[in-house]
Amino acid sequence: MANAHHEHAQTRHSLLKTRTKAFCAAFLDLPSNPPQKLLQEHFTPTQPCITEHGPSWASSCLPFLGRTFTGVNECLQYFDLLSKTLEFIPSPDTFGDEGSIVVDENARPGDGDAGAGGLASVKGKAKFKAIATGKEWEEEFVYRLSGFDEDGKIGHWEVWADPLSAWVAVGGEEEK
Repeated sequence: MANAHHEHAQTRHSLLKTRTKAFCAAFLDLPSNPPQKLLQEHFTPTQPCITEHGPSWASSCLPFLGRTFTGVNECLQYFDLLSKTLEFIPSPDTFGDEGSIVVDENARPGDGDAGAGGLASVKGKAKFKAIATGKEWEEEFVYRLSGFDEDGKIGHWEVWADPLSAWVAVGGEEEK
């Protein structure tokens, strides 16, 4: 019995890692992966969630920060708000090597996440550009994927990035 559990855990681990890598790879070719396609191919069909963490006071210039977008329509709204504010400029090494993805197939859903469980963390780096000002900057960021369903589709995508650099780039405050 213990061996069967180990095999299931290894299979689940492999599934979540493969699904996470596929989701990240989609970002390296955004023109071929518009938001509707990303949601359909990589997220659970019922109540997907996206949260980009950041201070609520910054939402006047960065309207996608500090709240959770729940459901397909709100997730599409997240992508729309993001694309009107920032451009994501990935590079071939945006998601680095195998070590940039860590999977815990036994992690249980939390914070309202539904699903079969499991958690993946991804470290990335990319260049970003403010649409309104044209200012560019490079930063590192972290994705936390959770609420995976039985097929390994993502229930909740959380983003931790550098909201201060984004705030300055969009003109929220002049650099000193």
